Amino acid sequence: MKKIYHLASCSTCQRIIKELEPLDDFIFQNIKSESITEKQLEEMKNLAGSYEALFSRRAMLFRKRGLHEQTLTETDYKNLILEHYTFLSRPVILFNNQIFVGNSKKVVEAAKATIHS
Repeated sequence: MKKIYHLASCSTCQRIIKELEPLDDFIFQNIKSESITEKQLEEMKNLAGSYEALFSRRAMLFRKRGLHEQTLTETDYKNLILEHYTFLSRPVILFNNQIFVGNSKKVVEAAKATIHS
């Protein structure tokens, strides 16, 4: 599968997508207008190893809701990501049963090398 979960209004996501081009045969899912399904999240979790690995602690709602003061479980991470798109660390790039989560330079370089090898 070749898929990118992103936020269309996020300039960082757009920059990374542009940096990864050409992206032939990729499916793009704007997570704000097309919510992540439980099945999709389960697929991502299986590749990433945990829901926590997919969770963004940078989300404004993370602090606003006081979640930074709580001990969250895998079920909490899963439910929060399904509840609101902002809790998914993005972009999430799926490429031939490999997953690349987030926007760190290391992750983007690894995705680029894998996609264009």
